[in-house]
Amino acid sequence: MAQYPLTVFHFSVSWGGEDIGFSEVGGLTVEIDSIDYRDGLMSANTLALKRPGIRKSGNISLKRGICAGNIDLYNWFNNTGQPNIERRDLTITMLNDEGAPVFIWSITQAWPIKCDGPGLNATGNEIAIEGVELAHEGITQSTP
Repeated sequence: MAQYPLTVFHFSVSWGGEDIGFSEVGGLTVEIDSIDYRDGLMSANTLALKRPGIRKSGNISLKRGICAGNIDLYNWFNNTGQPNIERRDLTITMLNDEGAPVFIWSITQAWPIKCDGPGLNATGNEIAIEGVELAHEGITQSTP
């Protein structure tokens, strides 16, 4: 049986057990810093050894169409005036053609650091898109 690459348009985003509709997800990036190391016993023309350093990941960006009366992302960003921001665990699931999960990204302790409103244009006819950028404390990827 031939294996075909997956498409990027079939996915779901959920937090707190509730599926939230988004049209775009970005920032599913994880990287590890490289540390150069040399000790005093190494000769002057010896290349430095490479060691893995701190693991880090970028911010997650989510975009969706604006619906009338729905300001839940803005309320989360504003935190309704409370001093401590509410953190949420997110699950982003890539689905196959039948709707079954193929890859799962689990994001821990996410909170909004930026909200984007739509670009308004009197001559445009596009869907109004809002976005949120989330900082978080880690991404793990798994398969079902």
